[in-house]
Amino acid sequence: MQLLHVDSSILGANSASRQLTAEVVEAELRLVPGLTVVYRDLAADPLGHISGGHLGAAQGTGLDLPPELQRDVALGQAALAEFLASDIVVVGAPMYNFTIPSQLKSWIDRITVAGQTFKYGPQGVEGLAGSKKVIIVSTRGGLYGSETPMGSFDHQEPYLRILFGFLGITDIRVVRAEGLAMSDNRAASMNAAHSAIAALV
Repeated sequence: MQLLHVDSSILGANSASRQLTAEVVEAELRLVPGLTVVYRDLAADPLGHISGGHLGAAQGTGLDLPPELQRDVALGQAALAEFLASDIVVVGAPMYNFTIPSQLKSWIDRITVAGQTFKYGPQGVEGLAGSKKVIIVSTRGGLYGSETPMGSFDHQEPYLRILFGFLGITDIRVVRAEGLAMSDNRAASMNAAHSAIAALV
């Protein structure tokens, strides 16, 4: 079995999401002997944003791509191959400006590929990645639960649930640490996230 570990925080060692995704991976390694881990750091090695050149390359019409775009297309294909080959996907997703980091969105654009991870048929869309388990590690500075005044500002967790559901994945779990910018809430929120990780296994 293979686990794909994806981090997207720009905060390096100060990142709560990176700390928690590492903890999730360690828990999965204890649970699944012989599990292979593939790591992708989207902040240290970002994928470029989708452009017309990317679309041309995907359609076989962009044959004279500049070297930098050739490299990025190859990296995108590698990211898709990693995702397809993985049974478990752990995604670190901090909230930036009410949504996910642009680095994470660029990765999502590379794995959401017609004919590879979804297709359209007579009954509409069909996800092709349904056998996977996805664990989303969600971190945010404020409180954005549906019962809070800021609930309608959350374009992070609902988006990720919809996106992975679109790809056919039904086993989607969320480990959340929120209110991290609120000094009287941070410790309790991180402790709750540690407990949630323990409950996963």
